[in-house]
Amino acid sequence: MIAFFFSQYAGYPVLEIILELVAVFFGLASVWFAKKDNILVFPTGIVSTFIYAYLLWKWELLGDSMINVYYFVMSIYGWYHWTRKKDDVVEFPISIVAKNEKLTAAVIFVSTLIFVFLVYQYFDKFINWYNYVDTLLTALFFVGMWLMARRKIENWIFWIVGDFISIPLYFCKGYTFTSLQYLIFTILAVYGYLEWKKILDNQEKQTEETVVLK
Repeated sequence: MIAFFFSQYAGYPVLEIILELVAVFFGLASVWFAKKDNILVFPTGIVSTFIYAYLLWKWELLGDSMINVYYFVMSIYGWYHWTRKKDDVVEFPISIVAKNEKLTAAVIFVSTLIFVFLVYQYFDKFINWYNYVDTLLTALFFVGMWLMARRKIENWIFWIVGDFISIPLYFCKGYTFTSLQYLIFTILAVYGYLEWKKILDNQEKQTEETVVLK
């Protein structure tokens, strides 16, 4: 069984295997911290996305490579956004998506689909089914990361769907460690949604109590 899952790594450069393992470790740490609504989600994510941007480009998954470049930039933005305070109070706590943000999310999704499609066309890389799946995943993850940086609970829905689809994609491509990572990501994303929902409910309860006291 071990040979079945890891035979894909035969002939792989040792450096790439080590880099993938390091990226997986920091990627899992990042999702764990995200689940806990902990600011460390961003520095750990920066390490993982930087490595994956390089590896995925070498593996010719151009959409996913661009995702990780985007993650890298959005992690810096999210780090700043989450730490903003006003009168020692966090200015942007967990919240639900507003109407104008739904429109922005839709624009990001469609724009990403078109952009990644054009990139694949330019490099003449639409040669396998997983290139089309990669295009869809890029759009899902772009929206998910933007919503996470904005601290919107709906980000987890995009992560759950995208992570679940990524499991067979990476396994079929031969990247077993990354496939296992996305399996764990899917589980953590479900728990992340439930945990953020609990925090959001508590926030709303405290707000209602404050209004009553006033």
